[in-house]
Amino acid sequence: MTVQPPQPQPHDAASWLGHLQLRYWRDKGAGPLRTLAHDRHQGPLRVLQRLYPEGPGICHHVLVHPPGGVVGGDVLQLDLDLEADSHALITTPGATRFYRSAGKLARQGVVAKLAAGARLEWLPMESIAYSGCLARNHLRFELAPEAAMIGWDSVALGLPAAGAAFEDGCFEQHLELPGRWLERARIDAHDHTLLASPLGLAGQRVLGMIWFAQGHAWAKAQRESLLDAARDLLPTEVNAPVWAGATSPHEGIIVVRALANRVEPLMALLTRIRAAWRQHAWGLNAEPPRIWRT
Repeated sequence: MTVQPPQPQPHDAASWLGHLQLRYWRDKGAGPLRTLAHDRHQGPLRVLQRLYPEGPGICHHVLVHPPGGVVGGDVLQLDLDLEADSHALITTPGATRFYRSAGKLARQGVVAKLAAGARLEWLPMESIAYSGCLARNHLRFELAPEAAMIGWDSVALGLPAAGAAFEDGCFEQHLELPGRWLERARIDAHDHTLLASPLGLAGQRVLGMIWFAQGHAWAKAQRESLLDAARDLLPTEVNAPVWAGATSPHEGIIVVRALANRVEPLMALLTRIRAAWRQHAWGLNAEPPRIWRT
């Protein structure tokens, strides 16, 4: 059974409904090949202008949400359509903040469809689940044969650096590549076994993952090479600030999962892995988005 992405629901006037559609296509006219983009938005979810720091073939977009946070009743929905051979990199200028709810669910959804030969880099900054939030994050990526993507997702429970614990509330996560990979989690602040157990989060309050996926299976040697490229970057010290492991749940997917007590070391690790995969599989330099340095 396919789980459907969240759909906009009736909500009161105090809630925000943000819907953004992004379409990318490859201009094959005269001159160098260029990835063009068109955006259409409703409500407070938008993108800044197209950026091409790597040349015309790769379009960088920065998602912005002017209200600055997501509260109970808010719905943010992003639909991506990448046509054949286009390449888009999407990030955010800062963390997505899910604030305390008075009882309603805050929802964020992404549905991306990649045609043959398309590449997507889904690289948002972390989500912060404030104590008392009720939030759901639903991600769905549909890859045609020959399409590929590198994506990551991370969440901080409470504000670890400020000593603000995640004492109440619930954060739900759904990450799906239909027919090949489904990752679902429900983190309840009162589930102390999950939060504290060595078989759960072991007391860590920042969790994240990065994945590399394509629409068809890799050859075994290539898949092992990509796994090794990630594993070579994983910390091995007993007291390392990040605990991480790499696996391949499907012949066309590689996943690294990580736990930490602070956002910065976890995101630094994901950034290094993304750079290694990008160079190894696509022959591209890391080229971190400029917004990350501001």
